[in-house]
Amino acid sequence: HVLHDSGSRFLIAENDEQLDKFLEIRDRTPGLCRCIVIDRDGLLDFRDKQVLFLDELCEAGRRLHQEDPKRFQREVEATRPDDTAILIYTSGTTGLPKGAMISHRNILACIAAARPILSTREGDDQLCFLPLGHVLERMVSVFVPIAGKSVINFAESQETVFDNLREVSPAYFVAVPRVWEKIHSRITILASDATAPGRWALRRAVACGEARAEFRMKGCPAPALLEMRFRFWDWLVLANLRRMIGLDRARQILSGAAPVSPDLLRWYWAIGAVMLEGYGLTESAGILSANRPGQNRTGSVGMAVEGVTFSIGADQEILARGPVVFRGYWKRPEETAGTIRDGWLHTGDAGRLDEDGFLWITGRLKDVLITAGGKNIAPGEWENQLKFSPYVADAVLIGEGRKFLTALVMIDQEAVEQFALDRRVAFADFLSLCRAPPVLDLVRGEIDTVNERFSRAEQVKDFRLIDRLLTPEDEELTPTMKLRRSVVERAHRTLIDQMYRPERENEP
Repeated sequence: HVLHDSGSRFLIAENDEQLDKFLEIRDRTPGLCRCIVIDRDGLLDFRDKQVLFLDELCEAGRRLHQEDPKRFQREVEATRPDDTAILIYTSGTTGLPKGAMISHRNILACIAAARPILSTREGDDQLCFLPLGHVLERMVSVFVPIAGKSVINFAESQETVFDNLREVSPAYFVAVPRVWEKIHSRITILASDATAPGRWALRRAVACGEARAEFRMKGCPAPALLEMRFRFWDWLVLANLRRMIGLDRARQILSGAAPVSPDLLRWYWAIGAVMLEGYGLTESAGILSANRPGQNRTGSVGMAVEGVTFSIGADQEILARGPVVFRGYWKRPEETAGTIRDGWLHTGDAGRLDEDGFLWITGRLKDVLITAGGKNIAPGEWENQLKFSPYVADAVLIGEGRKFLTALVMIDQEAVEQFALDRRVAFADFLSLCRAPPVLDLVRGEIDTVNERFSRAEQVKDFRLIDRLLTPEDEELTPTMKLRRSVVERAHRTLIDQMYRPERENEP
C-alpha cells in the first residue's frame, strides 16, 4: 500500500532477506524503478537489472559528480523551506495508512522545540528500537541527534531491547507506554522471586520514593528528613535497580505515542527516574507539548512547546497551530481540508487546558463509547488503569450501544507464565494459559480493583482474554504496540458476542 500510495520509484533494502520480500511482490509494483541493496552478504553472484547495490550507486554518483560538479548544490539551492522533505505514514489505527507531508520547516521547528526538552548533549548515548518510519522514533533518533551530535545505538531486535538498554545505559530514553509497562512487569516478577528481606527492602525503598515523588513531580524539593531517607534507600536498593534496568545514567526518560498510566509515571519517579510525558502526532512532526522537570503535572501532557498554540474546539477537541503542523496528506486534499481548518490542526483528541496552560487529554473523539443508556464513556482512562497491572499488556473497552461495558484483555505472557509456574498451574501453550481458571481469576481480580475507581456505569461487567500472542507484524497491533481498536473488535467478534448473550443484556 505504501509503495503504491507514495509513488516511490526507489526502494532501499538492507540485505538479502529484505530483497526477497521485494522480489516476491515486484510484479505488483510497476512504478518501482530500482531496488537498492545495502549489504552484499549472500548476494555476491546475484545479478538482476532492477537491483542495484549501494557501492554501485555510490560509483554512479561519483561519475555524475565528475561530469557536473555543481549539480548537487543546484538541487540544494532549489529546495524551499515549505517543500515536502519526507512522507511519514500514519499507523493506520482506523484505516489504511496516510502519508503525512512533513516539510523542511516542520523538521527544523520540531528540532527547536524538542531539543530543550530532551536536553541532548554532544556525545550522549541513546537507544533506538522503534521503526524509523514512526514519527516518534524519527524525531528522537534522527532529527534531534543530528542537531545535538548524540550517538545512536540501534537495538539488535525487538526481543533484545531490554538487554540492549542495560548494555547502552543511555543518557535519555524515549519509549512507548508498552515498553515502560513491560519493564515494571519484569521488576515485579524479579521481586516475587527475591528473598523475603529483599522484597521487604524493595517495598520500603519504593514507598519512600513515592513519598518523595509527591514533592519532586511538582517541582518542589522534598523535606530534608525525607530526602535523607531516600538517599539511604537509593544507595541500598534503588541505584542498583536503575542499573539493572539500564537507566542508571539517564538524566530523564520520556513516554510518548500513547497515554500512560499516572500510577506508572509515579512508580518511575519513586525509583529515582525522572519520567515525563509528552504529546504529538504524525501531523505535527512528532511534538506539540511536553512536561518539563520544573513544569510537570502528572496526568497531563504538559505545556505547548515553542511556537505551538492550543485551543479547545467543539466537543472538547484539541486544536493546535504552529510551525510543526504538517503540509497535509499526500494526494488526499479532502482529508487535508478536514484536518487543517482555518490554520488549526484538528487533532481528533478530546481534552482541556487548565488555568496554567497544561494540556489534559481525555481520549480520542472517535473512541468515545455511547452506551444504550446514553452515557458517554472515554475508554482510555479505564484501559490505562488496567495496564498498570504487571499481568496486563493491553485492553480494549467494549460497550457502544450496549447496556453495560465489557473488555477484551491481552495478558503479559512473561508475568502470567511466572504467576502460573509459582502456583503450579498446568498449561501447555499460550492458549491453555489464557484458559486456566486461576489466570482468569487473576485478571478478574485486577479488573475488580480498577472498577473500584470508577462509577457504576463506567465499570466493566465481563471480560475475555485474547488467547493468541500478538506481535507488531499482526494486523491488530501498530508498530508502537498499540491495539488497533476497530481491527481487534472485528477480529474477536465471537468473544464479544459471548459477553453479550441475550440473558446478559437484560442485566441491570
